[in-house]
Amino acid sequence: MKKLISMILAILLICAGLYIGADQLEKAKGITGENSLNLYNWGDYIDPELITKFEDETGYRVTYETFDSNEAMYTKIEQGGTNYDLAVPSEYMIERMIDEDLLIELDHSKIKGLANIDAQFLNQSFDPSNQFSIPYFWGTLGIIYNDKFVEEDAIQHWDDLWNPELKNEVMLIDGAREIIGLALDSEGNSLNSKEDDQLAAAAKKLSGLTPNVKAIVADEIKMYMIQEEASVAVTFSGEASEMLYENENLHYVIPSEGSNLWFDNFVIPKTAKNFEAAYAFINFMLEPENAAQNAEYVGYSTPNKEAMKILPAEITEDEQFYPNEETMKNLEVYEDLGSKYIGVYNDYFLEFKMHRK
Repeated sequence: MKKLISMILAILLICAGLYIGADQLEKAKGITGENSLNLYNWGDYIDPELITKFEDETGYRVTYETFDSNEAMYTKIEQGGTNYDLAVPSEYMIERMIDEDLLIELDHSKIKGLANIDAQFLNQSFDPSNQFSIPYFWGTLGIIYNDKFVEEDAIQHWDDLWNPELKNEVMLIDGAREIIGLALDSEGNSLNSKEDDQLAAAAKKLSGLTPNVKAIVADEIKMYMIQEEASVAVTFSGEASEMLYENENLHYVIPSEGSNLWFDNFVIPKTAKNFEAAYAFINFMLEPENAAQNAEYVGYSTPNKEAMKILPAEITEDEQFYPNEETMKNLEVYEDLGSKYIGVYNDYFLEFKMHRK
């Protein structure tokens, strides 16, 4: 028993020593809770030079952690294991996090530069008056194709994906909302539909797309399209921008009948520790020069109207990524469907994926 007690005491002493050592190391580096910012963002979704610039200008030190889905981000914040000061979820997830009291209400008196955001990107249904979130990037879901294999302008609508000539040529993004949504859009229905007959019809229509589907993947779409291993893909606008940069034969189309208009916004989780650092970073990213630099690096569309004045015309006048007013009218923002219909969408999508095997 004495040996056991001695062993436990030794382990506790070692743990205490490690904790003190780590604490001293952090203090030696000058990194403490008061001058650190824990940022939780999508992968490769900010220019690293801007993080360095922020640290140099403010004295804060940024810890940058990434996630690959809204659901993964939500789970980690909801569990409360890590104290993120700032996160960047998408619209439907922001709505859910507000409903579940996971976010703090923003103090707008501490936010400088909100007037730089174009009014059309403020006061969205998922966060009226932007009480909990500040726009970061926006974009669309569309179709990218290679004109070496597909006649230019031959693909303009979702229904074009069902063309028999595209057998085993179509890459689909691995997302239930996106794929069930495009089938709904193709039938003139809302991509937020909770009508059982519309959802069943969309699922049935998708089954007819199976012969054309080469793969259902995520980031791999970029490699397939750039290296011309597929001729058509469904992807997000920012991903498409990167692909177009690498291959001049690629084109991005937003179907005129409708598609998804998405937003990624800054939010401060309830578990945040350094609110001042969070506000400082939001203000930093609202500065037009920083927003413009970030948009050029990431390739997604900026909501910052003052940054738009700085960006090259070849970027801001490109309707593939900054659609005209008519196209914008037909775009829908994802809404939180609630657990029942999230399950319905996921079940139909899983059935579609299983069927194609």
